[in-house]
Amino acid sequence: MGEHRDTTNQIKYVQNPGGPTLGYSTLSGVQILKQNGLFFKDLSKDGKLDKYEDWRLPAEERAKDLASKMTIEQIAGLMLYSSHQNVPGASGGWFSGTYGGKTYEESGAKPWEMTDEQMGFLAKDHVRHILVAAVESPEVAARWNNQIQAFVEGTGLGIPANNSSDPRHGTQTSSEFNAGSGGTISMWPETLGLAAAFDPEVVKQFGKIASKEYRALGLTTALSPQIDIATDPRWFRFNGTFGEDSKLSTDLARAYVDGFQNSEGESELVDGWGHDSVNAMVKHWPGGGSGESGRDAHFGSGKYAVYPGNNFEEHLLPFVDGAFKLDGKTRQASAVMPYYTISAEQDTVYHENVGNSYSRYLIKDLLRDKYGYEGVVCTDWMITADETSRDEFLSGKSWGVEGLTVAERHYKVLMAGVDQFGGNNDKGPVLEAYRMGVAEHGEAYMRERLEQSAVRLLLNVFRLGLFENPYLDPTLSSETVGRPEFMQAGYDAQLESIVMLKNKENVLPIASKSKVYIPKRYIAAGYDWFGNPVAEKLVDPVNLDIVSRYFTVTENPEEADFGLVFIEGPTSGMTGYSREDAEQGGNGYVPLSLQYRPYTADYARETSLAGDAREGDVLNRSYKGKTVTSKNETDLDTVLETKKRMNGKPVIVSLRLSNPAVVAEFEREVDAILVNFGLQDQAIMDAISGAFEPSGLLPMQMPAHMKTVEEQLEDVAHDMECHVDSEQHMYDFAYGLNWSGVIRDERTMKYAKR
Repeated sequence: MGEHRDTTNQIKYVQNPGGPTLGYSTLSGVQILKQNGLFFKDLSKDGKLDKYEDWRLPAEERAKDLASKMTIEQIAGLMLYSSHQNVPGASGGWFSGTYGGKTYEESGAKPWEMTDEQMGFLAKDHVRHILVAAVESPEVAARWNNQIQAFVEGTGLGIPANNSSDPRHGTQTSSEFNAGSGGTISMWPETLGLAAAFDPEVVKQFGKIASKEYRALGLTTALSPQIDIATDPRWFRFNGTFGEDSKLSTDLARAYVDGFQNSEGESELVDGWGHDSVNAMVKHWPGGGSGESGRDAHFGSGKYAVYPGNNFEEHLLPFVDGAFKLDGKTRQASAVMPYYTISAEQDTVYHENVGNSYSRYLIKDLLRDKYGYEGVVCTDWMITADETSRDEFLSGKSWGVEGLTVAERHYKVLMAGVDQFGGNNDKGPVLEAYRMGVAEHGEAYMRERLEQSAVRLLLNVFRLGLFENPYLDPTLSSETVGRPEFMQAGYDAQLESIVMLKNKENVLPIASKSKVYIPKRYIAAGYDWFGNPVAEKLVDPVNLDIVSRYFTVTENPEEADFGLVFIEGPTSGMTGYSREDAEQGGNGYVPLSLQYRPYTADYARETSLAGDAREGDVLNRSYKGKTVTSKNETDLDTVLETKKRMNGKPVIVSLRLSNPAVVAEFEREVDAILVNFGLQDQAIMDAISGAFEPSGLLPMQMPAHMKTVEEQLEDVAHDMECHVDSEQHMYDFAYGLNWSGVIRDERTMKYAKR
């Protein structure tokens, strides 16, 4: 098992007349069967053609046959979804791996070789679903995929790996865009930026292109889209959604999944599935956008979703009317992920307040029975692990069932109707849960229960043609990923996502070669997602080489024609929890602020809607009267300072947003505001210079002040008082400017709230 070999040259292909090309590894022990002039892979290595090996049969029939042949241990492994994997394996930290017991650097291994850990969970735990966090290059990704597929082809019943990824099409801001040149992978706005175009066709095109790039990287499942409606503006995952509006989110969810899952023409195998298809795992059922006070359930401090507006049903719409009612032939998203949250007091049958994956009401009664969902249900990552901290990202998240053992949690999830466990490489607890079920219901019942999940999971592998050929041509992968036309489409979408909020006296666009002063941006010391410290620094907030192609850059405000300030939306943290407050005798809970200056929560609730009665936990999570300061308060100082230095000359703000923000602190001091949700610098320059006319619309409301943020209801959209600027424009949902003024077009007619 410690032997590392490059399998690329050991892959052989057999072409069926009028049928699929078979790809197999000569190292795997798989032979080719011939019947009636047709060829089949003998994946079970028993010398005869099993139903699951017969590509002429429907995927459903093949999946049922294979599930019936699998041992309980093999099904348990199929029900696991691996923890994050780096290719090559990192030498330290959370996602580390070893090669023959050595670090990657010490081992002399090629970057595409499998780690010891990967070989272990594939062979010992029968894992077949792998989450890929990072890959070095398209060629390395393809070669690694081939290594993995050859390994599992020779193991057990030859079930291929279903590799997956979180969204990976974000932008490298400072990189240059050249029409006609390729890149590592096409770059698009964040999900919220895709929403700002208010155009399902843009989102569908993203899905079509991204799926081709995914398949070239060996990725066959996308852990996306995130279609929660973001009804609380403080939620730190706001940026990953299509915004707060259920109608827009529903249309974009449908377009995204259709784009990812649908294969056309020669690529189609059957029913829209084929060689360009990527399974979409939509998240997070039944909607995670209403965490109390905007807190997030990655953390113990944010485990409760609340519904003070009694608006639970609206959160289901992007799922039941969007991702589960596709225009394309694949009919519905092939997988769905419930969120970590406890949807407080929503279980009207069993009256359980437990994390969504543990809830029989939410999974079996609602998702399966009421809405007829047939695909895979996969838990979010680490929900069966023990909680270690209230404010740590990588703590276990067994919300509502903290008192159960790890195996008991697995059993409860199984009995709720879930098929798969995210972030678990160990089959042990699944087997223990199976034994609990046998004791309670008998062996026949539990075997049938596990086979039911196995069939769902296998269907998503059969439909993509992986049993016939899971292998990639590394050269072709390199040519496909980041093709010039893909880069162009992504860049066009970036341009369409720019929202112009303000353009006083038509200061924009600015004439070419005007002199621009761009202040440096201060980034305070802090911590990243995983708790690693980040040092303070003063940086150029933009690639000045790119700016200089449009304007003359000067460090002297006095000789500049205009000032351009790059800032980000205010952030006071992700958790709404302070260890310092807890250590000083408080309950630990603090506000999440959307303004730059220190914020005191005078209008917060006296008593929280949800809390934890367990000993040592907090029942009342109110933070009324407490104060927090934004980590990037200096962004506001930089804007106000630049205004003074420019001495009456125009000041333009480029504002990158992850959440709605209180812009009242600086809006009247500046002449123009352009909002983006993750772009290449070049796109912003194209808008400022007039090379492109802004056309984006706000996919959310911008609050007038923090009072309205505190008083809005977490589960209700469009319920804030919106900011009105010096030009008497209201920054409401679906608002945006172009050179002519406020945009009124088909999009605003369809989606704006009147």
